[in-house]
Amino acid sequence: MTAHALQRDSILPALRLVAGRKPSVDDIYPRLFDAILEQRIAPSSRFTEEGLGETFGVSRSVIRRVLAKLSHQQVIILRPNQRAQVAAPNAQQTRQILEARRMTEITVVQLACAQATSAQIHQLRELIARERDCIERDQRGPAIRLSGEFHLQLAAMAGNAPLAQFLNSLVPLTSLIIAQYEAKACTYCAWQEHAAIVEAVERRDSTTAVNLMMQHLDHLESKLVKHHCT
Repeated sequence: MTAHALQRDSILPALRLVAGRKPSVDDIYPRLFDAILEQRIAPSSRFTEEGLGETFGVSRSVIRRVLAKLSHQQVIILRPNQRAQVAAPNAQQTRQILEARRMTEITVVQLACAQATSAQIHQLRELIARERDCIERDQRGPAIRLSGEFHLQLAAMAGNAPLAQFLNSLVPLTSLIIAQYEAKACTYCAWQEHAAIVEAVERRDSTTAVNLMMQHLDHLESKLVKHHCT
């Protein structure tokens, strides 16, 4: 399936929010990522800069920057003289990704407990509310993306740029795996687990926050690896 096979009506209404100016990379990125997560661009499909530019009404240079970001996050694969391709991680890669996330997010949640502000806690709760709303509305792609953004925002709160950058190369790829192997967004109700983590962070209860994060990632791995094996 190419970018021309994208359903325009499912993408362009969201872009009306930025009417009067050309959509930016920040406008296009979540919409293209949602299209990938909802498999309007199927796993292992290839698509062109020209086709995506036409779909979103932007130049190839903007699309190129969006694809570069998704490539850095390992969501798509870019090779010289070839079309971009959506990644399709296997069971072994999934285990390795989640193992790396465990090791990183232990430190992230400990740092967040030590220095999170009330304003940052409020931002996390707003993000969880948006995630829950998308799940209830059966907006699968945005729900999965926002679930990943919870972890990235938590990492930003930790105040360690290298850790945040490392997670930014793992979390979006995890979101892609969830989209490819979870049948429905409502079966992955991470918002409840996220809410419990935030409560522990707000109390500065590092031990509980770490345990909840590890349980959260263990739960995720058990479901994703099972899907790979069926």
